[in-house]
Amino acid sequence: MENITKRFPGVVANDQVSLEVERGSVHTLLGENGAGKSTLMNVLYGLYQQEGGTVYLNGEEMSFQTPQDAIDAGIGMIHQHFMLVDTMTVAENVTLGNEPRKWNGLAYDAKRAREAVRELSETYNFDLDPTDRIEDISVGEKQRVEILKTLYRGADVLIFDEPTAVLTPQEVDDLFRIVDELTEQGKTLIFITHKLGEAMEISDDITVLRDGENVGTADPETATRESLAELMVGREVMLDVEKTDRVPGDPVLSVDDLIVENDDGVRQVDDVDLTVHEGEILGIAGVDGNGQSQLVDSVVGLEVPDEGTVELYGEDVTDVSRREHIKRGMSFVPEDRQARGLVMDFDLVENALLGNQYDPSFTNGPRVNWGTTREHAVDIIDEYDVRTPNAATSSESLSGGNQQKFIVGREILRDSDVLVASHPTRGVDVGSIEFIHDQLLELRDEGKGVLLVSSKLDEVQQLSDRIAVIYEGEIMDVVDPDGVTDRDIGLLMAGEMPETYGGDAE
Repeated sequence: MENITKRFPGVVANDQVSLEVERGSVHTLLGENGAGKSTLMNVLYGLYQQEGGTVYLNGEEMSFQTPQDAIDAGIGMIHQHFMLVDTMTVAENVTLGNEPRKWNGLAYDAKRAREAVRELSETYNFDLDPTDRIEDISVGEKQRVEILKTLYRGADVLIFDEPTAVLTPQEVDDLFRIVDELTEQGKTLIFITHKLGEAMEISDDITVLRDGENVGTADPETATRESLAELMVGREVMLDVEKTDRVPGDPVLSVDDLIVENDDGVRQVDDVDLTVHEGEILGIAGVDGNGQSQLVDSVVGLEVPDEGTVELYGEDVTDVSRREHIKRGMSFVPEDRQARGLVMDFDLVENALLGNQYDPSFTNGPRVNWGTTREHAVDIIDEYDVRTPNAATSSESLSGGNQQKFIVGREILRDSDVLVASHPTRGVDVGSIEFIHDQLLELRDEGKGVLLVSSKLDEVQQLSDRIAVIYEGEIMDVVDPDGVTDRDIGLLMAGEMPETYGGDAE
């Protein structure tokens, strides 16, 4: 990619960016939110068309107007959020849209599809059964199905968007083994990731983007996590969390015998007991989809559980509204920033008002004090380094990471006694992660209670005073982060009890 330029209203996302990737290598893109990583890859994949610059593939100049053009040229993309049909089999998902036909094209040839997928799976040692339904396989296996989809379509260049975000440590190891298999077969891989350790472990080259420009390509053999972080942010970054010792106080949030069932009567939260104390961060570790969302919704007042109670400072709030939770001192960073955290059509000033619309500081009856609200929005933007032209910018025009920073800032500045933070640094750059971690620890040190839900194991381990590991809606154990390894927690996240480990934190 040579001198790629891509603009959006008010923003130059890629400013004459050049990128050279060697065949059979793993090339990682690092950068802050809004640095232009995803934009550059979306140009390569045909989702965006650049205003300037040229894409070359195998030395030949290319022009991709659609993703299908890129796919036809041998470029595939594996998205962070899987695009699979749960009720269909592995073979049906892999061949969807490119199905083998029989009877002169009149019918789907299921046998040929299974054979093709089985052969492809064996070639790359994926260990997938073509007849398994997607709803019955693990998260790691679903990712392999997504990879097979691109390979089935003839991809030689594979783009991975945050590929380890939903995997256990054991599944990450499996993915890295697959990466080795792919490169040995001559495939070329491009990783978009914010995890410095993984980038250094898996990459042949690491290119760093900052403010839409390529600021350098590093050799992972000689680079350090600190040097890469400084290249990304443009300043020195403290990567290790410094947490002071403190004795937790009284309980501020209690969950007792909580049960949440879906419409079919299946338990998604199964008899959960949890307590968060003053001056404590209680972390919830688990692979996405194991009941965390339903648990959080019940705690913050978005859903009434089928059984059990939720107490805030000893008062039963099990069936009170979200508005009442805010009034009683609970802030909430939601998992889905676009569906739950923002109104995408609103500008940042209007979004700064959300949750504050009944606070006399911001409203007087039906009237909104827009001057105060605008100042509040500017404070969030400044303190949390939200990259935006101004506060009047619509939320939908921001990158996902900047949307996240705005929500985190709004909820922490609410100055509540309890914060429920669900994936607070998802999609956020390393510099902002450092700042958000500092803010969470500051809340803890002020004697406030924090319930932290995160799929990032290192984040949970570094920040939490205790860790509750959830699997299929049940709390497997509550452990001391200093007394367990990430392998122990990984086993608990997969529903298995480690043979021996210390640090029980009941």
